Amino acid sequence: MRDLDVLVLGGGAAGLMCAIEAAKRGRKVLVIDHARRPADKIRISGGGRCNFTNLHCSPENFLSQNPRFCVSALKRYTQQNFLKLVEKHRIAWHEKTLGQLFCDESAKDIIRMLLTELEAAGGSLQLETGIKAVSKPDDRFSVATSKGPIRAQTLVVATGGPSIPKMGATGFAYDLAKQFDLKIVPPRAALVPLTFSDANKELCSSLSGVAVDAKVSFQKTTFQEGLLFTHRGLSGPSILQISSYWQEGKPISVNLAPEADVFETLRAARQEAPKQDLKTALGQLLPNRLADALSQAFRLKGRLADQSDKALRRAAEQLNRWQLTPVGTEGYRTAEVTLGGVDTKELSSKTMETTSVPGLYFIGEAVDVTGHLGGFNFQWAWSSGHAAGQFV
Repeated sequence: MRDLDVLVLGGGAAGLMCAIEAAKRGRKVLVIDHARRPADKIRISGGGRCNFTNLHCSPENFLSQNPRFCVSALKRYTQQNFLKLVEKHRIAWHEKTLGQLFCDESAKDIIRMLLTELEAAGGSLQLETGIKAVSKPDDRFSVATSKGPIRAQTLVVATGGPSIPKMGATGFAYDLAKQFDLKIVPPRAALVPLTFSDANKELCSSLSGVAVDAKVSFQKTTFQEGLLFTHRGLSGPSILQISSYWQEGKPISVNLAPEADVFETLRAARQEAPKQDLKTALGQLLPNRLADALSQAFRLKGRLADQSDKALRRAAEQLNRWQLTPVGTEGYRTAEVTLGGVDTKELSSKTMETTSVPGLYFIGEAVDVTGHLGGFNFQWAWSSGHAAGQFV
């Protein structure tokens, strides 16, 4: 029987950060994970370069049933705090669009940094360790594992959500929360491609691989970034962002030419080159392959001279406000994160400890706090892990 101060379940971003902070305080800390390697989601993130935070991180970049819950943790451990840690380890980084920060070399640099910090603080990591059962028979937790029983004063759940199951992701955190009678906000795939059926699926499939800058909206929420046509529907940053807000059965609006008033552009083209074909004019606004496909799908044809203002408005409406209703998403298989999770009403925003079970903490993706695309979910992992690490 191993006896610890703090047992952290999950060797990812949040779990390692929490363990580092707890060990710095002199706590006897062990992190266990069922995987062969720690932090696999860090390893694959950002195309292997890890989009480790965002310079513009603020509470407005997160979704939760309680939007204010994340404020405390984000304020106490900011993107600048994490950046200082990165620079302390001399990891070269660069900024991409919209404040996204990436490693110059490899995401493995971030993993090595965390493991170095954990070792220096005196914490331990044990991999390939399955969890068989968790209980709290007295004032301490008992955890039965594939490598023997463990007792701990404090238990931190940092096992994430079920997104990307091929990497071993599961809903373990939710099952454990339910065991201790904690409420769960129903989880679903987020930051995930949208899928379509019938004519829209056929159109998207025919354009698979075509990418454009687009403004995508759902109700009052709008994102303008890249959009990518796929065999099953739509992907790319703007679509992944809106997927976290989209509600089943309702349409999204796609502006394929966000920098142009298509109606005025076509009117001007009709004046200057009346013999030009409408499809050719659209090709000035969109990639030719896309202009061709949309002209056919929306029946936009004929010379500009033959188009009435009403016809040009109809063409503009299709490009500037294309309404289409997804049938679903690609699900957890390709979702970058999970929306929902342990209800924040069950947790202290200062410590991340459950209010009804002393010594039990939930951090990171397991909690009902989900960031936008672009490094925000990693920042939540660092901030929530750091917050818990000060109190466990």
